[in-house]
Amino acid sequence: MRRSVKRNVHHPILLLALCAALMVVMSLPAAGIGRCVNPSGAAGCYKTIGSAVAAASAGDTIRVAAGTYKEDVIIGKSLSLIGAGPSTTIIDAAGLANGVYVDGRDHAGLTNVVVSGFTVENADYEGILVTNASAVAISGNHVQGNDVNLSISTTTCTGQPSWETGEGFDCGEGIHLSGADHSIVANNVVANNAGGILLSDDTGETHDNVVTGNLSENNPYDCGIVMASHAPAPGSTAPHLGVVHNTIAGNTSLHNGYKVPGAGAGVGIFSDGTGIGLVSSNVVAYNFLLNNGLPGVAFHSHVGPNFGLPADDLNDNVIVGNRISGNGADLFDTATPGSTGINVNAGAGGTPITGTIIAENTITGESDDVVASTPAAVNVQLNNLAGGKVGIDNAGSSTVNAASNYWGCPLGANGAGCTTTSGSGISGPAPLPSRFITLGLLPVLVP
Repeated sequence: MRRSVKRNVHHPILLLALCAALMVVMSLPAAGIGRCVNPSGAAGCYKTIGSAVAAASAGDTIRVAAGTYKEDVIIGKSLSLIGAGPSTTIIDAAGLANGVYVDGRDHAGLTNVVVSGFTVENADYEGILVTNASAVAISGNHVQGNDVNLSISTTTCTGQPSWETGEGFDCGEGIHLSGADHSIVANNVVANNAGGILLSDDTGETHDNVVTGNLSENNPYDCGIVMASHAPAPGSTAPHLGVVHNTIAGNTSLHNGYKVPGAGAGVGIFSDGTGIGLVSSNVVAYNFLLNNGLPGVAFHSHVGPNFGLPADDLNDNVIVGNRISGNGADLFDTATPGSTGINVNAGAGGTPITGTIIAENTITGESDDVVASTPAAVNVQLNNLAGGKVGIDNAGSSTVNAASNYWGCPLGANGAGCTTTSGSGISGPAPLPSRFITLGLLPVLVP
C-alpha cells in the first residue's frame, strides 16, 4: 500500500527541487504529431510501441492504450510516450534487456523525452534505463519485478552490457540514470526489483537531476535510492566521471536491501573502490527512510590514503529534514556498532569526507542515530536525535560539530533518559533552551 509523503513546499531546498522539476517540464518537446498505439492496431493506430517510436518525428506524442505490450522500447529521439495508466498499460519485457531504454549513448544529444503512465516489468536488466540524455521526465510509472538475470548465488548479472561497469550485483535496478542531466524521476512506484532507483556515472557525469515523490519499496538486494560512482570503463582505475548536484527530495524508501546482509540503504552515497570516486554536492532532503537493510543514509568509500591511494570525493553533501527510523547496521569496512540512521564512513581507506551537513533530521528507532567515521569534520546540528541510545558516535579521528541538537529529552546529551554520545571530538552537545521544542518532523525554535 502506498504511504503518503509529507512535504514542506516552503523550504528553500525543496523549492529548488521543485524549480528544477519545473525547468524540465518547461523544456519538454513542443507539440508535434499525435500518434496512437493499441493492441489490435485498430483505428489507424500502431500495434506496437516500438513501431510508433520508429515512425515518430521529434516532438511527437505517442499515446498508448490499455493493454499488454511485450517489448523492449528503445527511444532515440525527442518524444513523449504516454500510457493510459500503470494499472492498465503494461510493458512486459520478459526475456528482453529493458522495458524502456532512453538511449542517448547511441543517439548523441538526445533530449526532451517523457515516459509516463506505464507498468514496466520482468526485464532482464533495468525496467527503465536512461543513458547520456538531458531533460528526461520519468513519471507516474510502476516499475516492478525487473533485474531478472541477477544470480543471487554469485551476485552477478548474466549478459549485462560491459559499459554498465558497476551493476553486476543488481542488474542496474528498477530505474537507472547514467550520464543523465537536468532530468526528473517523479511519482513512480519502484518495487520488487533487485534495487530501486540508481544514479551512476558509468557512461558520463550524472548531474542536476531531481528524484522526487517516488515510493521505492521491497527491493531486496540493493538500496531504495542510490547515487553511485563507478569506473568509466571495464577494469579502469581512472578517476570517475561523477554524480554531482542532484536532489533526492520527498521520496519514501521503505524496506529495501533486506534479503542479503549489507545489501541496501534507504539512500546510498557510494563509490565502488576502483578509482577516485565522485559523489559530491548532492542534497538528500525530506525523505522517509524506513526499515532498510543498511542505514537510512549511508556513505561508503573504500579507497584512500590508508592504502597509499588518492581519496574519493564524497564531499559537500547535505542531508536535511529526513525522517529516518528502523534501519539496519552497516557491515564490512564501513561497519557500525548497531542499527544506524546516518553513517558517514570512509571505510578502511581513510578518505576524508569533507563538507558534510546533517541538519533538521528526525531519527528514531536506531541504536546509533549518526555515526561518523572519517578523518574530516562533520556537522550534525538542529536534528532530533530521538533513537533513545547513542545520538552521535564519532568513530573517526576528526571532530563532530554537534551544537543545537535535541537529544530526546530536555536535559541534553548524556542526561538521564536522553540519547548519549560515544567517542571523542564531539563539540557542543549541550541542553537546548527551554523554548526549543519538536514540532512535526523538525526541531523548531518558538518565541
